[in-house]
Amino acid sequence: MNQYIQLAEIQADLRAGGLRCEDLVRHYLAAIAARPEINAFLEVFEAEVIAQAQAQDAAIARGEWQKLTGLVLGIKDNIAYKGHVFSASSKILDGFESLFSATVVERLQAEGAMIIGRLNCDEFAMGSSNENSAFGRVLNPLNTDYVPGGSSGGSAAAVAAGFCHASLGTDTGGSIRQPAAYCGLVGFKPSYGRISRHGIIAFGSSFDQVGPFTKSIEDAALLTEVMAGPDAFDTTCSTQEVGSYLPLATGKKYKFAVIKELLSGEGLDPEMQTAFQKQVVDLKAAGHEIVEVSFPYLPYTIPTYYILATAEASSNLSRYSGVHYGYRSANATDLEGTYKKSRTEGFGEEVKRRIMMGTFVLSEGYYDAYYGRGQKVRRLLRDKSLEILLQADAILTPTTTGTAFKFGEKSDDPIQMYLEDIFTVLANLTGLPAISVPFATHSNGMPLGIQLMGRPFAEAEIFALAKALQT
Repeated sequence: MNQYIQLAEIQADLRAGGLRCEDLVRHYLAAIAARPEINAFLEVFEAEVIAQAQAQDAAIARGEWQKLTGLVLGIKDNIAYKGHVFSASSKILDGFESLFSATVVERLQAEGAMIIGRLNCDEFAMGSSNENSAFGRVLNPLNTDYVPGGSSGGSAAAVAAGFCHASLGTDTGGSIRQPAAYCGLVGFKPSYGRISRHGIIAFGSSFDQVGPFTKSIEDAALLTEVMAGPDAFDTTCSTQEVGSYLPLATGKKYKFAVIKELLSGEGLDPEMQTAFQKQVVDLKAAGHEIVEVSFPYLPYTIPTYYILATAEASSNLSRYSGVHYGYRSANATDLEGTYKKSRTEGFGEEVKRRIMMGTFVLSEGYYDAYYGRGQKVRRLLRDKSLEILLQADAILTPTTTGTAFKFGEKSDDPIQMYLEDIFTVLANLTGLPAISVPFATHSNGMPLGIQLMGRPFAEAEIFALAKALQT
């Protein structure tokens, strides 16, 4: 079986008759079965996806084609798929089955996507290493001593390991872009409101966005185009026209803003610093313009994010009480005990830590000092980012400070784990689109990712910029 990079290559072989969708699906199923230790999938929909492939082969024989014909897709375990269990990788939602599909799932299936299974993640999308799942950690298929990143670690690992052609993740503070960087993939977070959140288990409602993991920028653009657009079930969705993201514009010269404070390399892995500076030099040599800008607020992004996101998590996760659905403690004897014991036993340590932090910043006497002030800083960050984007087409940063780290290196220190998001949280705080693409390899053999952040709803431009960066 060919190692396909782009969906267009799969579709070309399907048109030529040298490949069937069923062959492709069975290849992926065999790959999953051959490496169970990766633990990327919580459930594989084997019979169902084979039936979908057979139906597509019949449609192809009739001359019927869709945008995503031939695409085998995995979905993160916090994305609803009608008639299937989804649990956000948490014990608290044990056995819960969705009564409907998320809007993104419906739109992808309507264009021919075949869903192969649901993917492991950090519990309730809270984590940077995929060590927080109630169903075991996910291994990085490039080197199993290393984490795949989080929270969408299963989604990244599945594509990197060749278990599916593409996957969906969610990005609240970098949970698509960081694991994409750690696994050598393209990971895209759209503008807030570009893609519907209907059917997504909420972590931080003003931060969460769905996005794709792919091996090519073209496929990321295509999947985003199919998913994007207004949705009657999500009033936070923008009504702005989506347009076409393909073909990608080529040959144009762009202005890239580089934050001066990053060029010093403080806090960066030395090899990341060298690779990033070389990328800047290469862009200049290719005729692009580099604009050096100052962003003195960078140290405030992490505390602002964790104040606001945990506050929203505290509110969103209050609905999991053990009363209506999901896990209920066998030791509960009254209503208050049901709440306390079910939540204590059902949630993992990281989720409980963030709920408590969020409850604290929302509490009487601390609301204005933390949450209220955090919202003001958030506005300041957005205004400064938009000011920079008046001078340049995109802001260029490393995606992470270095490569994936080894299991156990940071799991005992929440602060060090949170700092893994230092370059990614800005896009979520400001609602701007951002993409991570692989651009270098570290001496430890692991990939390095570079990030572009663009103007609101300029998805087509950010994909073209990423292509220019890649070439």
